[in-house]
Amino acid sequence: MAVREAIDGQLYLEEKRKLTDYWLEHFLPPENESPQTLHQVMRYSVLAGGKRLRPILAHATYEYCGGDVTGDGPLPIHYAMAALEMVHTYSLIHDDLPCMDDDDLRRGIPTAHKKYGEAAAVLAGDALHDVAFGLMARTGSIQTVIELADAIGTQGMIGGQNSDIEAEGKEIDRDGIIAIHTQKTAALIRCSVRVGQVLAEAGPESYQRLSEYGEKIGLAFQIIDDLLDIEGDQELLGKTIGADNKMKKATYPGVVGVDAARSDAQKLISEAVNTFDLSDRENILCYIAEFIGERTS
Repeated sequence: MAVREAIDGQLYLEEKRKLTDYWLEHFLPPENESPQTLHQVMRYSVLAGGKRLRPILAHATYEYCGGDVTGDGPLPIHYAMAALEMVHTYSLIHDDLPCMDDDDLRRGIPTAHKKYGEAAAVLAGDALHDVAFGLMARTGSIQTVIELADAIGTQGMIGGQNSDIEAEGKEIDRDGIIAIHTQKTAALIRCSVRVGQVLAEAGPESYQRLSEYGEKIGLAFQIIDDLLDIEGDQELLGKTIGADNKMKKATYPGVVGVDAARSDAQKLISEAVNTFDLSDRENILCYIAEFIGERTS
């Protein structure tokens, strides 16, 4: 699938990545403020880089739905963007721990527990979770707080992580792996889209349609992540290749095969784009969907 040329999507992604980094730097506690070590670990993990996909999706959806981006800020959408990235980073810190996936590398640098120790990593993840909810509350919308809580709770990301651990070394079918990936990864990506809609005060029809878009690109994202763990470039990915196989993880290509996984991911991307009318597909959300389908890192 060719990336659309009607908009400069790469420029948009880069601009919103920088915007996200600006507000993360602004909202994170200073590293010289007590407790210094805890704040250092938080900043080390959050500011290490990354695609910033979730906050970018929130901003892109907010704009698509007519949200006002004028003013110096911080605007409600800026609080939401930082909150989403902090939650994502907290999940990565905990996911990398020896009791979870036991990874040594994340975003091209040593994982938090490798650099600062397990206790500091656990506490930094907990603290990011707390700061994130404080920021989301500052959007002034209780619905955004509910969306985030639902997306990362026992029926969302945390529940998916639990199912992921319980499935290690066991046989699982296609429906089972879809359920895990939908909770573990797609729920927070869908939440990012929903938060953008809520802050832009989009109507119920738009909410349902864009929620479907968010879930489809979220599931595709995780399928491609599984594929990259098999055939990706470790330097580009910034994390260890082959970790899923080492941990005997249940993965999408492990269940359906590499070719079928690649085909299913592209089908999901096409379905996500098709949630938009034919006359309304030259937009940044369609570009992001295709970007996810073509990513190599």
